[in-house]
Amino acid sequence: MKQPPEQLDPKLQWSETIKAISEKPGVYLMKDEAGKIIYVGKAVSLKKRVASYFNRPEGQSTKTALMVSLVADIETVVTATEKEALILESNLIKRHRPRYNVVLKDDKRYPSLRIDTKTSFPKIEIVRKTPKDGAIYFGPFSSAQAVRQTVKFINKMFPLRKCNDRTLDTRNRPCIHYQMHQCLAPCCLPVDPKTYNEVLKEVILFLKGRTPELIKLIRCRMFEASKRENFETAAKLRDRMIALEKTVERQVSVTTDFIDRDVIATSGNSDFRIVTVMSIRRGVLEGVRHFVLVQAAPEDGELIGQFLGQYYLGKRKIPVEILVPQLPENTNLLEESLTERKQQRVRIHQPKRGEKRRLLDMAVVNADNTLRERLHKANTDAVILEGLKRKLHMDRLPVRIECFDNSNLAGTNPVSAMVVFVNGRPHKAGYRRYTIQTVSSPDDYASMAEVLTRRYKKINSSNPEPDLLLVDGGKGQVGIAVDILNELGLCGCFTVAGIAKKDKKKQEINDKIYLPNRVNPVNLGTDGRLLLLLQHIRDEAHRFAITFQRKRRTKKAIQSVLDQVQGVGPKRKAALLKHFGSIKKIRASTVDELSELPGINVSLAEDIKRVLS
Repeated sequence: MKQPPEQLDPKLQWSETIKAISEKPGVYLMKDEAGKIIYVGKAVSLKKRVASYFNRPEGQSTKTALMVSLVADIETVVTATEKEALILESNLIKRHRPRYNVVLKDDKRYPSLRIDTKTSFPKIEIVRKTPKDGAIYFGPFSSAQAVRQTVKFINKMFPLRKCNDRTLDTRNRPCIHYQMHQCLAPCCLPVDPKTYNEVLKEVILFLKGRTPELIKLIRCRMFEASKRENFETAAKLRDRMIALEKTVERQVSVTTDFIDRDVIATSGNSDFRIVTVMSIRRGVLEGVRHFVLVQAAPEDGELIGQFLGQYYLGKRKIPVEILVPQLPENTNLLEESLTERKQQRVRIHQPKRGEKRRLLDMAVVNADNTLRERLHKANTDAVILEGLKRKLHMDRLPVRIECFDNSNLAGTNPVSAMVVFVNGRPHKAGYRRYTIQTVSSPDDYASMAEVLTRRYKKINSSNPEPDLLLVDGGKGQVGIAVDILNELGLCGCFTVAGIAKKDKKKQEINDKIYLPNRVNPVNLGTDGRLLLLLQHIRDEAHRFAITFQRKRRTKKAIQSVLDQVQGVGPKRKAALLKHFGSIKKIRASTVDELSELPGINVSLAEDIKRVLS
C-alpha cells in the first residue's frame, strides 16, 4: 500500500489506501521509505484506527505527528478476534522493536535467584537468565545489591552449601563455612539428604515471603530438639528464628488487605519517559522497577495498554490487581487475557481516592524521582563525552565508542573481543567475539590487524562506524589500527586512540592515552572522569575477551577427550554431559551406568571407559 504523490493533502494522500483497509480487528504496521517498521498497533476496526492518524492531525502530539510524517507504507494483518490482535501486536513489537512503540528490554540485566532441585545438594545462586530447565527461580529483582544482601543473609542463617559443583566433587575436607556452622559440608561428610532438604524447604519458604510460617516451623523444630535434649541444635534454631523475626520487623506493610497488586505510574514526555512498577505482595512492598521509554509515540491510555501487553504477556507473574494512572482503551480485553493466563480474576483499576490512590501517588513520586536522577546522569554523561571530544581533538561527540582486546593462553586458543559503549554506557547488543583465524603464534599486532579488518570492512546499518575506536595498547597498536583503516579507505572517518597501562617501574601515576602521529600521551586534564570512562571501557573489553577465551579452552578440552571415542557424536556427547555433569563423573561411572543412557550400548560404554581411563 504505497503512499500517493507527496503534493496532496495528508488526508487525501491516504484516502484510497484507507478505503481498501478492512474494518475487522487486527494489527497495522507503519513503515518508512526504507521499508523499516516504525510502529505497530492493534485495533478493533483497522480502517477507523488507521484513518484517525490522518483525519485529525491537529490533535496529535509532536511525536505522533513526526511519526505519521515518516509513514510511506501501511500493512495490515486481519485477525479473528481483538484478543488475537493483542497477542500478535505484542509479538510483533518484540520481534521488530519499532522505533515509536513501547519496547521493553528483557530481564537479562535483572538478577534472579536459582535453586536447582534436581541436584543432590542444591545451592542458591544469582543468575541473569531464567531458562525453562526445571530449576526454581525467584525474581527478577530490580536491585542487584538487595539480591546479594538476601543471599548473604541466607548463607549465614541456613547451612546450604556455598561451593560450586566442581569444588563439591573435588574437595577432601570441609571449608571455613562448616567451621562457622554455615554449611553441612555435603562435599566431605555423609549428610542425610532428608536433613539437607528440610533446610532447603526453609530457604524456599523464606524466598516466597512466607516468613511468619517459616518462623512457626522453626519454633516447633526448636522445641522438639530441646525435648530430645539436643541443646546445640535447639540453640542454632533459636538464633535462626530470632534473625528471621528481625527481618519481619523491618518489613513495612503498605496495605491492609494483603492482596497481590502492581502499581504503575509514568513521568516525563514522549522523548524520555519513565514507567515505574511497584510490586506489592501480601500487603508488603516487594520491589520497585523502572523502565526507560525513549521516543515512544503512544500517549496516556494507549501507552499504558502497550506497556501492560509487553510487561505481562511474557513469563512474568501476574497479580490479581493492577493500578494504573489512566485506563487503556482495551482494558476489558487486557483483563480477559491476563485472567486466562493467571486462571484467576485480574482487575485493571484507576483509583480516584483512598488507600489505592495513595499507592498510585507513591508510585508517581518514585517515577518523578527516577526521571530526575536519569536526566541528571544523562547530563553528567554528556559533560564527560564533551570533555573527551575536546581533549582528543575530535570533530564530533564520542557517542559510540568501540574497544578491542586480544586474549590467548601461551599462544593457544587466540581470540579477540569488541565491546561497544553508547553515550558512556555499555551497549551489550553490539558486543562481538572473534576467533583468530590467520595467526598461530602469540602476535598481538597481527591479531589486532585481522580483527580490525574483519570488523571495519563490513560497515552498514546494523554495524555502524564508531565515533571513537579505542585499542588496548600504546603507539604500536594505534599504528596498526591506522594502517588497517587506511587500507580500508576509512582513515579520517573516526578517531583512533590507544590506552596503555602505566609503567610502575617509571613510577607513572595513570594509564596513558595515545593518538596517531603524536609522540607524547594526551593530557586529559584534571577531570578524572574522562580517564575513568576510558579505563572502564578497556577493562570491560578485557573481561569480555578473557571470558570468551576461557569458554573456548574449556569446550576444546571437553571435545578433545570425548572426540577420541568412536561412535560418540555431538548428540551422545551432549547426553553424557547433561546426565553426568562433567568428564570426571563420566570417568567415575560404571559400564552399566553408561549403558543405561539412550543410544549407548554395553560395547560403546566399554569403549568410553577405556578411552577415559
